[in-house]
Amino acid sequence: MTPAIACRGLVRDFGPLRAVDGVDLEVRRGEIFALVGPDGAGKTTLIRLLCGAIAPTSGEVRIAGWDVVREGEEVRQRIGYMPQQFSLYGDLTVRENLRLYADLYGIPPARFRDRAERLLVAFGLEEAQDRLAMNLSGGMRQKLALACTLVHEPEVLLLDEPTTGVDPVSRRQFWRILYELNRQGITVFLSTTYMDEADRASRVGLLHRGKLLACDDPDTLRAQLRGAVVEVVAEPRSRAKAVLRASPVVRSLEVFGDRFHVLLDPQAGPDSLRRALEEAGLAVRGLRAVRPGLEDVFVAYLRP
Repeated sequence: MTPAIACRGLVRDFGPLRAVDGVDLEVRRGEIFALVGPDGAGKTTLIRLLCGAIAPTSGEVRIAGWDVVREGEEVRQRIGYMPQQFSLYGDLTVRENLRLYADLYGIPPARFRDRAERLLVAFGLEEAQDRLAMNLSGGMRQKLALACTLVHEPEVLLLDEPTTGVDPVSRRQFWRILYELNRQGITVFLSTTYMDEADRASRVGLLHRGKLLACDDPDTLRAQLRGAVVEVVAEPRSRAKAVLRASPVVRSLEVFGDRFHVLLDPQAGPDSLRRALEEAGLAVRGLRAVRPGLEDVFVAYLRP
């Protein structure tokens, strides 16, 4: 089956800066694919290449078998693109924004009425349909933006950090909508800064400095992690952090509230941490091996 998205040797330069560096990627039809990476990794640039907003310096992008550069109109009919920044018209109502997007795709009024009603109900926007977009909450704005990308019934959704700045309840609602769209057969490609969202995806790709460092399902990525992850609670915290960072067996350290997640060298065990902390006069309140999170996996890739 033709992949929903296929990139071959994809490169994009901005002067001397290489924002996307030789990306090879296939996203199967019906997947939810999450792209993660630090700020400046090239996530937004890659999504803009996929939707045809910018042209590649070299390489090829295809959506559902259609070349994004040479067959742009065919691609445009098959994708829904939601940029990171709210891009709708604040001085138009919810329904007027939907109507505008329908007009852009040449959807006749009779078909628009049916689609608009279904989208308004599905997204919980029916009571707000006459409200100006500028007066919506952050979560409702994101739902409206997604509804507008769906008005022409695309095969592939391209979402650039769609839940950034949205409250946790709205994030959960947004993901319920994504799952329902995916069950209907729509392929979802999104970038995110939230690792819990990446964990919900079928597959995850790690982008760093324009390169795709890893790409697999979350459990496989965890299984490939070399070294144990240990959760440490020790006091005083500031001193414990300094001792852990200085330890030669610690590959990386992340702070989670009052706890540290420590990735150990593959040859080391948790007892070496306990000894180092106790020898420094620290009180060890807790020390146990834990299931790695995607944060641990990606920190390991970024700090080998």
